[in-house]
Amino acid sequence: MPFLPSSLRKLPLTLSLAVAASALTAQAAQAQSLFELVEQARGYDAPWQSAKAQYDATVSRGQQARAGLLPSVAAQAGVSTAHTQYRVKTPTMTAQNFDLHGPSQQAAIVASQPLFRPANRIAFQQGQRGVEIAQAQLDAADQDLLIRVSQAYFDVLAAQDTLNVVQTQKKAISEQLASAKSNFELGNATITDSREAQARHDLASAQEIAATNDLQVKKLALDQIVGRVGIAPLPLAHPVVLPVVEPSDITQWVDTAESTQPVVRQAQIALDVARLETKKAETGHLPTVDLQASYGMQRNPNGMTSQPFVHSRATSASVGVALNMPLFAGFAVQNRVKETLSLEEKAQADLDNARRNVAQASRAAYLGVQSGMGQVKALEAAVASSQSALDANRLGYQVGVRVNIDILNAQSQLYQTQRDLAKARYDVLMGQLKLRQAAGILGDEDIAKVDGLLMK
Repeated sequence: MPFLPSSLRKLPLTLSLAVAASALTAQAAQAQSLFELVEQARGYDAPWQSAKAQYDATVSRGQQARAGLLPSVAAQAGVSTAHTQYRVKTPTMTAQNFDLHGPSQQAAIVASQPLFRPANRIAFQQGQRGVEIAQAQLDAADQDLLIRVSQAYFDVLAAQDTLNVVQTQKKAISEQLASAKSNFELGNATITDSREAQARHDLASAQEIAATNDLQVKKLALDQIVGRVGIAPLPLAHPVVLPVVEPSDITQWVDTAESTQPVVRQAQIALDVARLETKKAETGHLPTVDLQASYGMQRNPNGMTSQPFVHSRATSASVGVALNMPLFAGFAVQNRVKETLSLEEKAQADLDNARRNVAQASRAAYLGVQSGMGQVKALEAAVASSQSALDANRLGYQVGVRVNIDILNAQSQLYQTQRDLAKARYDVLMGQLKLRQAAGILGDEDIAKVDGLLMK
């Protein structure tokens, strides 16, 4: 009876020990949860920082529009000098020339308060709606950050699982190779068994190199988002219990997306701004009324032309209302209204397109999650079936009805299925997050729920 290595008789235990060792290594390297990495990314990620700065700038821009409704006050001052020459001639005296150097000093305070300027009030309303657009853009950037960090996090876990599976498979193949060589030397097997095992061992070595490189690349991608190096994500706790999608009605997800998604909110507010722009253009025919007041002083130390060599000082104050009534502007107002109406139609079309796109995205995300849940169940059954097939091939190998290649194939199928199952679980978790992003309701509480599935 051919010799069977102990690792083949206890394959599930070996794999479990490998996973446990990986988890302990991760914890020893100060493993971090997904929520912790998200918080760190907010202080480092350049796209999120850019969106936050844009929001702050838009808030300040919105406050600038308030100036059109508030009074304005200005101080004015000036100094001038006039040179005047007098020639005086009387019947009793000869003509005489007199020079007057008359400096003049002025100072005044001028104030104006808009009383009726409808365009300014509409501009202020547009500024406030612009802040709401910036808030929607910031919400979209925040949700994008959550998705990017989560994707990078699970990519590292998937790459680590792949490497663990390849290393475990390589170890099992190495023992199978040693068994084949021993059986060949004892005359219980042919050289074909050894060569087949050697070929599988060489392939596993190549896969290990590729898996190691892929893990390093995935870690670098996560480091770049978070701004730290040597991050060791916490793995999923076992047994893994994936959360179900709630609500289970796809129509509710679509309705939520069409009203809540940041892209739709931006398009809706942009339509409101376009309508306000039309109203502002129509005010071009309306008059404007301002309250104006001023207080000033003028000083002439050497007098004026009418009163040479006489020091004078005068103060003045005025209060009044200024009316400006536009009569004709070369059809500029009419054409401006036509332009804004066309832009309003464009904004409405953009809103309709945004709603259709998010509805399609939410449907696709929902169906993707449902499909992923089905794949996880199928792969869990496939793992059990593959384990049974491997056990049967081991027994057949012991009694001589199976050959070495049968065990190698069964091993490969089991490891591949285990790797696919782990990745399918990560894909389901990411799919659920992307579904909530498509609906516009992804937030920190969703990341905290994912953290509850990780090994503590």
